[in-house]
Amino acid sequence: MTLIDSDSDEKFEIARQLVLEGEGSSSRGSSKNARRFIRRDRLQAHQNLFHDYFTDPPIYHHKYFRKKFRMSRPLFLHIQAAIEAYEPYFVQRRDSSGRLGFSSLQKITTALRMLACGVTADFMDEYLKIGETTALRSLKMFVKAVVSIFSEECLRKPNNDDIVRLLAVGKKRGFPGMLGSIDCMHWKWKNCPTARHGMYFGHIHEPIIILEAMTFYDLWIWHAFLRLPKSHNDINVLDRSFIFSDLVQGRTPTVNYTINDHNYAIGYYFANGIYPQWATFVKTISAPQGNKKKYFAAAQESARKDVEHAFGVLQA
Repeated sequence: MTLIDSDSDEKFEIARQLVLEGEGSSSRGSSKNARRFIRRDRLQAHQNLFHDYFTDPPIYHHKYFRKKFRMSRPLFLHIQAAIEAYEPYFVQRRDSSGRLGFSSLQKITTALRMLACGVTADFMDEYLKIGETTALRSLKMFVKAVVSIFSEECLRKPNNDDIVRLLAVGKKRGFPGMLGSIDCMHWKWKNCPTARHGMYFGHIHEPIIILEAMTFYDLWIWHAFLRLPKSHNDINVLDRSFIFSDLVQGRTPTVNYTINDHNYAIGYYFANGIYPQWATFVKTISAPQGNKKKYFAAAQESARKDVEHAFGVLQA
């Protein structure tokens, strides 16, 4: 990640600033209306970022990295290498004036901070020396590249290998045949159009949209249905989503397990009490009586916390 800058960058900058000021005074009649040029030291910003997080050892260790990027450094570097190889926008080049452009580390860091921390587009300018327009473009290009590169691996239903792994983990946790947990959460729609406020208003008097998700213990969300307003409940959302369309049409994954000497060929999911009495749902026992039922209810509720954990990570 070593960068080499040109000694002539200063001359290019002076010439570029003069051109910009000249254009402003000639085309608009006054230099006051010209776009003011800010000399950002991109190279120094990259070096600061590199020494802070990517040298060995870095100034900020892995706990600070995870806090700032919401992921480990090896995962960040894996994503960065894949995106840089896929999308030429993230390959560092010189601009028309000869200045060395932003590095992929700067662009991807800006995009991730906006996604993970919710900062504004111009928030990283003072640290990474990247303007608002470039930050927004980096975010859009980053999202498109991630979807194109990783969608077949992450944004999909479980395949046969995944089913085997999920069943093995479920059996180890005491629930053979368990494939995950399903639930809904209310999500504040910050940028809801004014015309739709009435439909999406919730009990907190703010627009709310419902997310239905299917998750497992490792925070893998392999089903997400985000569309319906707060006026719906979990059953209404279930009726409108396509999570069990394959089950209705008989295209279920191959699942074979035995419980109490009975063989089963359909996996099941943990759900809360509002969900219907379907064979594919295993709900807790309300007001359990006896040690056996109390133990089952506690184990089921403990394992169903997987989906609550995933929702907490998304909200954070």
